[in-house]
Amino acid sequence: MIKEKIYIFDTTLRDGAQTEGVDFSIEDKNKIANVLSNIGIDYIEGGWPGANPIDTKFFSNPPDTQNSIFTAFGMTKKTGRSADNDPSLASLINANSSAVCIVGKTWDFHVKVALGIENKENLKNIKETAEHFIKNKKEFLFDAEHFFDGYKANPNYALDCLKQAYDAGARWVVLCDTNGGTLPNEIREIVTKVSKSIPGKNLGIHAHNDTENAVANSLAAVECGARQIQGTINGLGERCGNANLMSIIPTLCLKKSFSDRFDINIKKDKLSSLTECSRLLDEILNRKPNKNMAYVGASAFSHKGGLHVSAVKKDPKTYEHIEPKLIGNHRNIIISNQAGRSNILSRLEKYGIKIDAKNPKVQKILDEVKDREFSGYSYDGADASFELLANRLLGKVPEYLKVKSYNVNIAKSDTISTNANVVFLIDGKEISCNGEGNGPVNALDNAIRSNFKKVEKYYNFFSDLKLLDYKVRILNTGTEATTRVLIESTDKSGVSWFTVGVSPNIIEASFKALIDSLDYKLFKEKAPANFNEK
Repeated sequence: MIKEKIYIFDTTLRDGAQTEGVDFSIEDKNKIANVLSNIGIDYIEGGWPGANPIDTKFFSNPPDTQNSIFTAFGMTKKTGRSADNDPSLASLINANSSAVCIVGKTWDFHVKVALGIENKENLKNIKETAEHFIKNKKEFLFDAEHFFDGYKANPNYALDCLKQAYDAGARWVVLCDTNGGTLPNEIREIVTKVSKSIPGKNLGIHAHNDTENAVANSLAAVECGARQIQGTINGLGERCGNANLMSIIPTLCLKKSFSDRFDINIKKDKLSSLTECSRLLDEILNRKPNKNMAYVGASAFSHKGGLHVSAVKKDPKTYEHIEPKLIGNHRNIIISNQAGRSNILSRLEKYGIKIDAKNPKVQKILDEVKDREFSGYSYDGADASFELLANRLLGKVPEYLKVKSYNVNIAKSDTISTNANVVFLIDGKEISCNGEGNGPVNALDNAIRSNFKKVEKYYNFFSDLKLLDYKVRILNTGTEATTRVLIESTDKSGVSWFTVGVSPNIIEASFKALIDSLDYKLFKEKAPANFNEK
């Protein structure tokens, strides 16, 4: 059986750039384009040259996307101008791209209200625009904006719009669910009807995620004849986003109902780059990755329940629909009050600790976790604190920073000032650390960090330490509320770790999490023990 090809069109750098709060630099665009080309994406839409300085400059010196067709975006010519005399089209002709993707109206409501022209004039604009680019040797793609809304309102007119582009020689006619309100059953019905007029090998789908159906709609369109899918990395896009290619690509490659029928340009050896690609985008945007994202999310292959973990250890297929490594992800065993012995053993194995399953210390660790979680601790998102706890119970963590005392003073006059003092006992010697901050926790942190040189034994270990994030959660209400603090830290390795502290007192909870972070740094660096006088 000869497989039909599905073409992947990435619009992260164009439609994704319309996301609230997203502004790509030229350097960002180059990084993303290079990664997409390396993966084997068929089309990379770089932006709209002539519409803004960044995109214009980007297209003046485009990246080497040797595995992909570099594509410029624009819109149909303006009424009252010929295609040859339209400045916007001229910018696209002069852009360093072999293909152009042109958006045009296909909903008569939009033609009347948004453009303020007659239906016939819109048809003429589509046709002449397509002819213009094809005459100038550009591969022409037509994005049929609001097609599904237009088809439901006036199917004959919506189809006429498509035919203007297709009959003029368009390589692709792309059906856009611009408002993202169309459901999979509607997609199937409409794409099936459209494919009787426009061959499937020339049909694409561009879905938005306003009903959380963009991926489902894209796959439904393929099942009914469409052979190009447009989307973005991580579903980036205006409002609720676009179809997420990080979900679509592995589904096409790894799910038999698609992989037996279709082929894509992205080979299995490149699939393992998807998780890295997903996280690169989040790194560029300086935002935390969505850990619950299908396939590439940090929690996509996380197992928390003890029964689940026990089964996964016997055979991962019991609770995993694919092997995580296929898309560059990995399995994660969660430690929580839902854990069983299997969770503990699996996590210890991850740390390189070999221990007999019947060793009573395994049960001791499990009991300690459950007792602590009952009092408010959560090791679900605090791996470093759990690693320390387990190794301490196994007698593998020496004493590092012995805290003799600490205090925090807050004074208010015209301004609020906060001072903190921490006294460590290192090798029998008292070391006093003082600091100021904009609050008690910040003051404690500064007291320690600004006085690392005093802790001579551990100074070299702390010189690259950075505090990235600090989160507080109140676990119950009232005057005796319990506070949980989560701290994220990192160092020159670039790897983050999370520690947790719990107490009715927010300062104490914070201090516990902070000290755990320091102890973890010393533990992973194999720092010498603190030898105190008994």
